[in-house]
Amino acid sequence: MRAVCLIQRIVLLCVLAFSLTASVRGAEPPTVAAASDLKFALEEVAARFERETGQRMRLVFGSSGNFFSQIRQGAPFHLFMSADEDFVFRLADQGLTQDRGRLYAYGRIGLMVPRGSPLKADGELRDLAQALRDGRLKKFAIANPEHAPYGARAKEALQHAGVWADIEPRLVLGENISQAAQFATSGATQGGIIALSLAKAPQVSALGEFALIPESWHRRLAQRMVLLRGAPPAARAFYDYLATPSAQDIMRRHGFAMPDE
Repeated sequence: MRAVCLIQRIVLLCVLAFSLTASVRGAEPPTVAAASDLKFALEEVAARFERETGQRMRLVFGSSGNFFSQIRQGAPFHLFMSADEDFVFRLADQGLTQDRGRLYAYGRIGLMVPRGSPLKADGELRDLAQALRDGRLKKFAIANPEHAPYGARAKEALQHAGVWADIEPRLVLGENISQAAQFATSGATQGGIIALSLAKAPQVSALGEFALIPESWHRRLAQRMVLLRGAPPAARAFYDYLATPSAQDIMRRHGFAMPDE
């Protein structure tokens, strides 16, 4: 009888241990793959979401194009926040998302000039064109236009200004717009084109001057997010939270325009 009771206790302990392990695994926060222009804004939104709901998000920042490739290869992300809605549509067409997602913001780009640079913070890039002619410009930073939406828009703006062919040999390409901002403010270059949302952050704005580039000079940065197949309820809750007035107020403060604006 004692042996039977002992076996029952062992079985019960095993069941409890398994349940505890499953509970811990189930408590792992959903992973958000977010365009790097969102770094400062989304960290603030996620912190507020956690305070209000008790649910934590795991934020991973990078290039939208790289995330697109990783998701196609089965990366374990739950929510994709792209800086270019085309990546979301392409994933949806391949059946990797729950739907076609939702537009969550519009981004802007501008010229960032670090302290001590010979360049002027001129959003219409006239001084940049002159600096190419007189030799003041040696290196210039943008995100890689091959896979970073902000880099693609920077290329379009430089083409509109008529300087792309001359500036291309001098470009220092960031893996994403966050790295391009580091190059543009560190003194490694004379300046660069970065996201307004990064330029407004105190950590970045203290390092130089910034001027917006006319939005008509490039395709609009329509930023879309989507829940991926198998996303847990907590990811859906955060997806919905991003449409609330409190979350949108944070996004506006960081330089984003909302879809209805």
